[in-house]
Amino acid sequence: MATSDNNSIENIILVLSGKGGVGKSTVTTLLALQLSSEGYRVGVLDLDLCGPSLPKMMGLQGTEVLQDANGWRPVLTKSDPPILAMSIGFFLEKQDDPIIWRGPKKKSMITQLLREVSWSTLDYLFIDTPPGTSDEHISILEALADRNKSALIVSTPQIVALNDVRREITFCHKMSLPILGLIENMSGFVCPNCTECTNIFSSEGCKSLAGEMEVRFLGTLPISLPISWGEESGITLKSSEIRDNICEILKNIKLIIN
Repeated sequence: MATSDNNSIENIILVLSGKGGVGKSTVTTLLALQLSSEGYRVGVLDLDLCGPSLPKMMGLQGTEVLQDANGWRPVLTKSDPPILAMSIGFFLEKQDDPIIWRGPKKKSMITQLLREVSWSTLDYLFIDTPPGTSDEHISILEALADRNKSALIVSTPQIVALNDVRREITFCHKMSLPILGLIENMSGFVCPNCTECTNIFSSEGCKSLAGEMEVRFLGTLPISLPISWGEESGITLKSSEIRDNICEILKNIKLIIN
């Protein structure tokens, strides 16, 4: 089976988080949707084998993956223009089926998903990774050893999450993985009635940590009810509620990449 050509993917971005539940998959989806709406050709690869959530977030549950001579063909989202997506979730007979695999089988699947998907030409490929620093992350970096890549770290602002981000940053340094920067998700909740912002999980924790660890701070994303509803109902997320925040983060990312 043919492998994807590295020269056809201009930017490979690994989306990392120190712990689960900080909104890594949500941020991945929102960034991909915005870039696609700007005319970029975007792909999203969900490598969170034990918790694949992108098929639901992108409204693609139950979609069948097809193969051709070039490999697995990515699934197209219903957004206009569409995003190319691939996830282990597409291969599960039932969405509630757990992945109960030992390390070698996980490594084999990760390698296949990284090397045997026919993306064709992409401007951006976002790779949604498992939380933490584990065997899966090492397998991902090994499979991408000959490719240019960078990391985007997502966290919420509370101390418990930030302690794990320190480990994530140290992991990237040890693995010689360039860090684009840090995004603070769930950074306050704006009341839809009075527009007052309440910092439920404290505030500016990521910005302070970024300065301490000498990592770029890319911006914040507040808690958004429409986005939360979109995730729960399994429809393609709409970013209009926080478009300014997303555009600011992407502007910073583009400046770094270019």
